[in-house]
Amino acid sequence: MSFLRAARAALAGRSCHSRILVAAVAILGGLSLSCGSSGGNVTSPRNHSAYVTLPANGSVLLVSIDGKTGIISIGAQTPRQEGLSPTGLALLPSRKFLYVVNSFASTISIFNVNSDGTLTLSAAPIPAGSSPNAAIIDPSGQYLLVTNSFFENAEGSISVFSIDSSTGALTPVGSQVLANANPTSILFTHSGKFVYVANPTIGMVTGFSFANGVLSLVPGAPILSGAGAAALAVDGSDQFLYVANPSARNLPPYESTVGNISGFNIDSGTGQLTPITGSPFTSNVGASGPTAIAVAPTGNFVYGATPGSSSSIWCFSITPNTGQLVTATNSPFSLTAGGLFALFDPSGNYFYIGTQTGIAGYTYDPNTGAPTAISGSPFAIGTEPGKMVFSE
Repeated sequence: MSFLRAARAALAGRSCHSRILVAAVAILGGLSLSCGSSGGNVTSPRNHSAYVTLPANGSVLLVSIDGKTGIISIGAQTPRQEGLSPTGLALLPSRKFLYVVNSFASTISIFNVNSDGTLTLSAAPIPAGSSPNAAIIDPSGQYLLVTNSFFENAEGSISVFSIDSSTGALTPVGSQVLANANPTSILFTHSGKFVYVANPTIGMVTGFSFANGVLSLVPGAPILSGAGAAALAVDGSDQFLYVANPSARNLPPYESTVGNISGFNIDSGTGQLTPITGSPFTSNVGASGPTAIAVAPTGNFVYGATPGSSSSIWCFSITPNTGQLVTATNSPFSLTAGGLFALFDPSGNYFYIGTQTGIAGYTYDPNTGAPTAISGSPFAIGTEPGKMVFSE
């Protein structure tokens, strides 16, 4: 991952010259980088797998991804269990253990990852907070953080667990930490210094500093983002945080468009958020706001995903140094999308969006940001997915 992060930072300048410099670094890590004009082309193709929660089935699905084409193939599925509703999931960097939060059961399932990628439940699920939603592992691989929709006095919380790297066992670290109303999405900066959660019911973002498993509110937290604040993304340099606000109303001349994306500067010392000049940013067309968001590994584009197929993928270029968003040519794109998740594969070549019936996959032009559907997309998986994580 360190090589990919280095590539992200270097590519923010967008020039082929800078990309060649990153290639020299990446080759040391067994990677190669291309200056091609289409299809992402961040690293050489390689096959890999991913895991997808299936809330309605009470199970987790293994999928395989062809590194040359991005095509998804359906693999094994864990046994179905009633009353779980698995949603968020997180994979240990060693790829030995997968953690799945079960929203209805308020538990966390721990799976051993077998050599072929299939999953075996390691033991009985352990207690989580009330109605857990999302999970994330810190960059060091030592801690698992889980957002819980309910805690006390209508507030939500974050649970922190230390991870036994040899057995996968989880041990609570202190008490649950208040995280304002209904925290859902959770995000680490690449440095691991700061954690941010979205609070959709109050349209805000709550930020924390993080050290040795301890969360502390950053100055100014929580900060107003926009109605329905649902998803978070950070640029590769940890300078800017972007938040999808699906229900926000916009000022003229964009009053007919629903939803927008807020941008914030991240103070590198404290983690405090301050609005980027011109924020929030919106599309000139769109009846539905984005509920999923991602930053391209090239570091120069932000994508927002909305349900449906009409004006469904928003794309903005990131202005260097300021973080301001500028609508990409021909955005929004009328392609099959959805607001369940949006993320790039580990190679940076492909972009995947969770739809109401499966997973849509795209290549993207690193110069213009324009997405192009992968052959066979969208890929049906038999039911609506929850969240997705890649085996890197």
